[in-house]
Amino acid sequence: MKIFLSLLMLLIGVVLTLHLAMNAQVGAILKNAKMGNAIFWTIGGVAALLIGATGWDSSVFDRIKHVPLWLLTAGVMGAALVFGIAWVIPKIGAGPAFVLMIAGQVVTGMLFSHFGMLGSPVEPVSYVKITGALLLVAGACIVTFAK
Repeated sequence: MKIFLSLLMLLIGVVLTLHLAMNAQVGAILKNAKMGNAIFWTIGGVAALLIGATGWDSSVFDRIKHVPLWLLTAGVMGAALVFGIAWVIPKIGAGPAFVLMIAGQVVTGMLFSHFGMLGSPVEPVSYVKITGALLLVAGACIVTFAK
């Protein structure tokens, strides 16, 4: 099962790269990354409503009062992330943008796992994992700054 989930996450990374690069291309064609992002989020919002409706459960609206408000800011974060990525890719290129983003995700993911943050299973950081993360960050620097 872990291999399947790992392959699924790898596929999601591929799709995320494609999606964000497409968003950046729309912004570049429109010569307005903000409007390109707004169009993507409108389409995504409609799709999210349709997908959500397939699992309709009216009691969710009763339970939402138990969700801390700060967790709901993730929607704003997502919109800002997609806009930022769509704005940066045409300026520095997809390779450096994604390598840097992945390096940031790996380091943050290791911290989340080490401390069990936001429901993540606790997985202590080790010297081997730190070495891997440092190699990844070094690789990100090479991809970003090598001529």
